[in-house]
Order: sequence, then C-alpha cells, then structure tokens
Amino acid sequence: MTQQWYDIVIVGGGIVGLATARDLLMRRPGRRVAILEKESTIGQHQTGHNSGVIHAGVYYAPGSLKARLCTEGRLKTYAYCEEKGIPYEKCGKLIVAIEPEELPRLDALWERATANGVPGIRLVGPEEIREIEPHSAGIKGIFSPETGIVDWSRVASAYADDVIAAGGEILTGYEVNGIRRKGDWVLLKTTFDEIIPTRYLITCAGLQSDRVAAMSGADKSPQIIPFRGDYMKLKPEKAYLTRGMIYPVPDPQYPFLGVHFTKRHDGEVWLGPNAVYAFAREGYGKLDLSIRDNLENVMFPGFWKMVSQHWKMGVDEMVRDFSKKLFVETCQKYVPEVTEDDCVPGPSGVRAQALGSDGGLVDDFIVQTSDRIFHVRNAPSPAATSSMAIGRAIADRAEEVFSHAS
Repeated sequence: MTQQWYDIVIVGGGIVGLATARDLLMRRPGRRVAILEKESTIGQHQTGHNSGVIHAGVYYAPGSLKARLCTEGRLKTYAYCEEKGIPYEKCGKLIVAIEPEELPRLDALWERATANGVPGIRLVGPEEIREIEPHSAGIKGIFSPETGIVDWSRVASAYADDVIAAGGEILTGYEVNGIRRKGDWVLLKTTFDEIIPTRYLITCAGLQSDRVAAMSGADKSPQIIPFRGDYMKLKPEKAYLTRGMIYPVPDPQYPFLGVHFTKRHDGEVWLGPNAVYAFAREGYGKLDLSIRDNLENVMFPGFWKMVSQHWKMGVDEMVRDFSKKLFVETCQKYVPEVTEDDCVPGPSGVRAQALGSDGGLVDDFIVQTSDRIFHVRNAPSPAATSSMAIGRAIADRAEEVFSHAS
C-alpha cells in the first residue's frame, strides 16, 4: 500500500531515477518522495545490463551536457564508492588506431578529450601500447588512466538504501498506465487501477521514456528505438589477454563505441557489444519480438529516415550478430591472439536510443519540463557514470520549475 499522496513521484527505478530521488531527499529529508518501478526489483534494464565502465569523458562534445555531467559524475562516483566501500578499479582505457586512415579521427578525439579536461590522458605509440596492453595491436592510441570499472547494480542498490534511509519509498511492481492533471495535482494511474496523487512528477523511464512522456501529453518525438548489444566473454584462462580496456576509435556518425574488450569488476573480460536493431524494447534475446514495438517504429517517419541513412551499417551489424566467426574477426583486429575457441556467449543489453523525427540519432541528454512535470527523455551512456551529477542537475532544475508552479 502507498501513502495517500506524495510531494514528488519519480517514475523509473533505474540508476538515474534512484540518483534523482536520493538527491532530492538529501536536500529535504522530510519530503514525501516515492519511486514507482514497474519491474519486481530496481535496475532491471539498462542499469543491470551494461559493461560496468566508469567513463572519464573522452568522447563527448565539449560544452555538452554529457561532457559536463560525466566529469562531475566520475568524481562523485569514485568518492561515493570510497564512502560506501563499493569495490572499483581504475584499470584504464586504451583507444587504439589500427589503420592509418583512423589517425585523423584519433587526433580529433584527442582534441575533444583535452578540451574536456580528461585527467592523465596521453598519446601513445606502438611501444607504449604494448607496455600498457601487451597483447593489443595498434599504431597509435590514447590512454585514459582514470577510466575505471565497477558493479553499477551495486551502486544502484546503495542509492536505493540512501533513499529509504532518508524516508523515501521505492514501490516495485507499480507500472504507470496513465497520467493526468487535476488542479495542483498530477494523478498517476498504476497497476490494478490504483490512482497515486503527487504534487510534482519526474519521469526517468529509460526504454519507456517516450511512452510515459506521451501519457502526459508531451510530444512523441524523440522516439525510443531499441538497439541490442550482444557480448562474448573470454574463457577464464584467456582473461590475461586484456589488463584493462581496449577500445577502437569510434565513428563520429554513430553514438555507439564499437566492439571492445572490457575487464569486469569480477575479473571476467567481455568482448562487445555490437549494436543491432532490437525487435523488442526489452528484448535481450536475438529472436525476441514485440509487434507493438515494431508497429510504432515503422509508423514513425524518423525511423525510415534513419534506415535510409544507416542501412549498410545495420546490415553489417546484424550479419555479425549471427556469426561468431565474424564477431571474433572484429575482435582480432585489436587483440590478434584471440580465437573463436577462446570465446563463449555472454550477456546482452538494450540501449534506449532516442531518435528525432529527422532520423537523427540523438546523442546528448534531453529533458523536457512543464509546470509540474519533468521528463528525462534521453539519458544514454555515460548515464551510469553521470548518475549523481544527473540527479543533482535534475533536482536543481526541478526545484526551479516546481517553485514557479507552487
């Protein structure tokens, strides 16, 4: 049973929703704050299906929300892990160029990283590449020593503990099916037709963010298009092939970072992910299919514009997704010693990729506000790294917006 009413309700029990609730309650512990999460436990989707990286801010456009919040979030994350005794490791990330034609993109990435003030980064040649990662290929690279690894599910659980300790509620199994305004209240229709009144509403619904926003009358665009990322794992006896992380030089046309090697907090090494169109928003299996999700996508004009622009990349990714041989061949560009026999199937994740009506893949964080409702419409990677900073920024903006509505 819920309380009769709330000051603030947050829809979505992923890491961003939890961080936002935590920040709001740290400021005013007496607030009546609740998180509504449709799953039976928190962090079931993007929070619980990522590679566990603490990003240093190498990739993001200088001045963007991503760049600013990643820098702040990384510092806050390391401090929070120290405070809570959550294990992490600054194992470092090596971004390597394999071919000469990649060098201009690597140099552009270096300029971006230095503009963002990423600490400790340095350009490295072939010899230092081998010193950092003895089994890596590459003719030139960028090394980021402040990039780390952590179990983000454990961080999210610590946020949840903070929320409850500060008097907040986390209500699992509560799916929001409707949102309407009544005077100074926002009324949420939830599971079993229960109506929950709140003075203010913040939505951090991830893979369902566009649908939840639309319930309040917000624009359907940007629409969420799901992209699944599948991983392989190195067999334990082959984990020595990677000391930390080995990444390719990303293609600036896409918000995806390409197949890479990532050491995990538990000692495993993951290879991937790729980026394939997912036929279900919460479809973690290759054959998972949602008729509703696909109908919504094909009826959205931006979807076909995206397909016309990026169909070749999409076909290449799909073919590789069903071919272990092709997947491993991509990995061999960066670690030539790895073989098909060294790799076993790993987990999958689904990225909530916001897509504009013009077919553009939205790269930065997007928020949308009205007098009593605040929607987080796009919070892609590095959302976990940035979570405490995003929570702070949302709380700042929400208090400003909500104070005008009071």
